[in-house]
Parts: sequence; C-alpha cells; structure tokens
Amino acid sequence: MSGTGADLGGAVAPGAGRATPADGSPADIAAVVRGLVRDVPDYPQPGVIFKDITPLLADAAGFAATVAALAAGHERIDKVAGIEARGFILAAPVALSLGVGFVPVRKLGKLPGPTIAETYELEYGTATVEVHADAFGPGDRVLMIDDVLATGGTAAATAHLIRRSGAEVVSLGVLIELGFLGGRARLPDLDIRPLLRL
Repeated sequence: MSGTGADLGGAVAPGAGRATPADGSPADIAAVVRGLVRDVPDYPQPGVIFKDITPLLADAAGFAATVAALAAGHERIDKVAGIEARGFILAAPVALSLGVGFVPVRKLGKLPGPTIAETYELEYGTATVEVHADAFGPGDRVLMIDDVLATGGTAAATAHLIRRSGAEVVSLGVLIELGFLGGRARLPDLDIRPLLRL
C-alpha cells in the first residue's frame, strides 16, 4: 500500500544497510523496519510516497526479525489472515511461526468456490474484499496482518468480514502505521500493533 508524505529516514538501496538480528525490543525492530523499507516518491502517482518492503524481504536477518516481532505476544491464535497483497508475504511466515493456518483475504473475484465479501468506501468509489466461506470456524481467534495501516478502510472491512464469519479478531499487526492518515480511528475496538509508527 502507499502512504502520503511519510519519511522513513532515507532510502536504503537493495543489499545495503543489512540488518543485524533484532533483540526483540520495540525500538530495535522499529530501527530494522526504518532501515530496510525504502521510500519511492511519486509512485504510483505524483504526491504519493510508496513504502517499498522489498529490501526488507531481501534481507534474511531483517525479514526473520520482522516475522518474529509480528508473531510475538500472540498466544491462542487459530488463524492468521493476510490482507492482499503484501500482507500475504508477511502473514504466511507468521502463521508458520505460530503453528496455525493462514487465510488469504483477497480482492473480489480472486477466490474460487463459495465466498463471503465485504464492500467498503474509498475516496472515489468502493472496493471489496472476500474470503472463502469456510475459512474461519465459529470462535476462531484470528490475527490480521498487513504491511501498512493507512486510512484503515481495508483493515476495517477485513475485521468486519472475519467477525461475520463467527470468528474473533484478536489483533492487527502491521509493519508501519501512518498515523497522520487516521486509520486507527476506523478500528476503535481493535488491538493494533505496528512495528513502526510514523
């Protein structure tokens, strides 16, 4: 996802600024994320600063530290839901780390078979996310994972979709929260755990 106007403290070229393994402290993992997520100005459109996570993913120690931090402190989780598309990359290893299943939350029309969907408002128009109808069981405790929390629309729609399935949303873990975009306000009853808050 993209954010507007945020600065992570300078770009890091791929292969540069290799992370050392995080000690698990919030300040340490925030430094890893800050150092390995690159800003791409004016992408995908002028005025937007895109948060490129590929340098983080390419750094084995940084990626491992990120997955460990996203998984930390979550006991009694039944499923990890990854929000399309970069959320998949983070959520799948988090699920593996926790020893639970992974559920992809997809854009409309991307899943075969019976699904349930949730439509939400965008600045201009609407968007829809969906999951398989049997993705969650009643009472499942679900950890949602995404790369960036911006305006909160997709995360709020995903949380509502999971709850409609009879499951419980335990928490939302994200690499970066762009606090100036106010996404947290759309998720007032949800435990939100960003690794880096801007």
